[in-house]
Amino acid sequence: MSLFMFDSNTFYSNGKLLISGEYVVLDGAVSLAVPTKYGQSLSITPIAESKIIWTSYDHENHIWFEGTFSLENFSTEEDNDISKRIIQILKAAKTLNPQFLSASEGFEIKTRLDFPRNWGLGTSSTLINNIAHWANIDAYQLLEQTFGGSGYDIACAENDTPIRYQLLKKKPAVKQVDFNPPFKKNLYFVHLNKKQNSREGIKHYKEAKSTSQFSMETINNITSKMIRATKLEEFQELMQFHEDYISEITKQTPVKDVYFQDFDGAIKSLGAWGGDFVLVASEKDPTPYFKAKKFETIISYEDMVL
Repeated sequence: MSLFMFDSNTFYSNGKLLISGEYVVLDGAVSLAVPTKYGQSLSITPIAESKIIWTSYDHENHIWFEGTFSLENFSTEEDNDISKRIIQILKAAKTLNPQFLSASEGFEIKTRLDFPRNWGLGTSSTLINNIAHWANIDAYQLLEQTFGGSGYDIACAENDTPIRYQLLKKKPAVKQVDFNPPFKKNLYFVHLNKKQNSREGIKHYKEAKSTSQFSMETINNITSKMIRATKLEEFQELMQFHEDYISEITKQTPVKDVYFQDFDGAIKSLGAWGGDFVLVASEKDPTPYFKAKKFETIISYEDMVL
């Protein structure tokens, strides 16, 4: 038995929020994304048995998943969606690196979330990124072979500053940007108390896009102006312009028109429309307004973003 048997490795990945470019980032539009102060860790402790013992903890340190997997073919006695996803990820990781999990010793795996699972900050993407680092493989390739998507969430997992993200010839182009607006004290994130399925949102976008007048240049200009904005009023106008434009492409109603027509300020969906967090830009603290409408999770920009 080697000394390595008693070592433990821990990987950590940041959560994510897509400020601009939702949906259209898939087609190469420039987007602004931010890593969050909330994320997920994965710790690995070697064990003598030839199996993987997996335990996942939520933000309150409660176990939300337990499973045991064969080291030979990752089979398990548990038949549920989470087990199937873990098997899919481990098999894809081994395909990308055949040396991964090739020894006879097994591992005890523990994952820990900093945020509630329904927040949509990247329970899956942080796991993908952590496993990719453990397996010494490219996280974008692992994402492509499992969940799919643009990959901006992987870029956020690996960066500690806001980023400009774009797919160029289907390859990620990531640039750290100095998005530190003087009005950031006027920015808030409000959770809609709904979990949105990104894959369903992407499917809807692809179906609707074919009948829309889509201009990459328009979205790219909005993102560039958002990054450079110095005044709250300017940023609010860009948020509204972005909402109207994506609404036209996807044939969906902007979130402010659905829930918050009387709100004095700008509201923008983030990621797949219909759930998770929205971005709020307001002259005054909007907390009383949203709490009166039974939306209890209101987080300031500075408390959310790295």
